[in-house]
Amino acid sequence: MRNVIALDVGGTGMKAALVAADGALLHEARRATGRERGPDAVVASILAFAEELRQEGLVRFGEPPSAAGVAVPGIVDEAGGVAVYAANLGWRDVPLRALLAERLGGVPVALGHDVRTGGLAEGRLGAGRGADRFLFLPLGTGIAGAIGIEGRIEAGAHGCAGEIGHIVVRPGGPDCGCGQAGCLETLASASAVARAWAAASGDPEADAADCAKAVESGDPRALAVWDEAIGALADGLVTGLTLLDPRTLIIGGGLAEAGETLFSPLRAAVEDRITFQTVPHIVPAALGDNAGCLGAGLLAWDLLSAEVTA
Repeated sequence: MRNVIALDVGGTGMKAALVAADGALLHEARRATGRERGPDAVVASILAFAEELRQEGLVRFGEPPSAAGVAVPGIVDEAGGVAVYAANLGWRDVPLRALLAERLGGVPVALGHDVRTGGLAEGRLGAGRGADRFLFLPLGTGIAGAIGIEGRIEAGAHGCAGEIGHIVVRPGGPDCGCGQAGCLETLASASAVARAWAAASGDPEADAADCAKAVESGDPRALAVWDEAIGALADGLVTGLTLLDPRTLIIGGGLAEAGETLFSPLRAAVEDRITFQTVPHIVPAALGDNAGCLGAGLLAWDLLSAEVTA
């Protein structure tokens, strides 16, 4: 069976798969990223993992994978195939596409941004299917967005489209790693909620899931933390939907696992803030942590499709 390699590289772990043309995951594997060993070791781990998948495809299906797609965090030059910068991996200007193509015997390789790649999968296979305009927003360690337009993901002129997490929603608020203060992700990401709830509860090990459970039990301290995060998130989303007018707004990441504890007050908060805008369908992501890997597979299959039509 013809297949492609899909790799989703995160700050702590890598997810990989062999993916069929219909999006089916034929083989799945996970490895630690090993960022504590430095950026060169991370690149070496990616190349070795890809080679392992190539051998798996050869053994299973009698032929090596026809292409590969890889999703990475940070700033990505998708056209040039370069992983420009990732703070959590420590690398700069890594020609990852060329390195992978060489390691994999010259097969075509696509390089994508992790959130945009996840958005591609949600748009084609998940919660965005059938939506001509959508915004995919995972709420995890940080917040970024993927802008879906007519079946493609908009990268922007400089590869930075969708960085809604760095819209300032509370001027003078918490310092952000980007150099600003009061950015959306400092207030409404899963890690921001975890920090606020750890401080409010006095439990340094508490996380966002613990806060959500406390909200469900009616804890007033948790409700205060949750309401602050929901308010900041709604302010950021209203800015985004005013600019983009999406038909569907897909919320993913760890915070979305709270279900209606998140979605019910968030929908109400967005509706309270709009005037002339149309409220999009606000829905949970459908693919979970497989989105990035599935999207990387789609990038690889798109390369093969482009070769056929060229």
